[in-house]
Amino acid sequence: QVQLVESGGGLVQAGGSLRLTCAASGITVSTKTMGWYRQAPGKQRELVATISGAGTTDYVDSVKGRFTISRDNAKNTVYLQMNSLKPEDTAVYYCNTNLYTVDYWGQGTQVTVSS
Repeated sequence: QVQLVESGGGLVQAGGSLRLTCAASGITVSTKTMGWYRQAPGKQRELVATISGAGTTDYVDSVKGRFTISRDNAKNTVYLQMNSLKPEDTAVYYCNTNLYTVDYWGQGTQVTVSS
């Protein structure tokens, strides 16, 4: 049974930082590509960052240099460190992985960045 649980969202001022956590069960994050997505009100869900089982990372251009995706294999957990936050980063952030052809999502965690 795959379960992804996000936490760490909240309200932060522009320029501040948050670290999002995705606690995974039913999968092993060290062997899977994990992703963070976000969805702002009225907008399509956007892929923000990925980390592969081999540790390769990728980011959407708008967060490069500000966000870092990482994992703790011992804790089977994926993180998204978000620095220099901007109001346009405001969204619900979701953890994602794929098993076979099925995408799995967490419940989301709200990030709100005030100007």
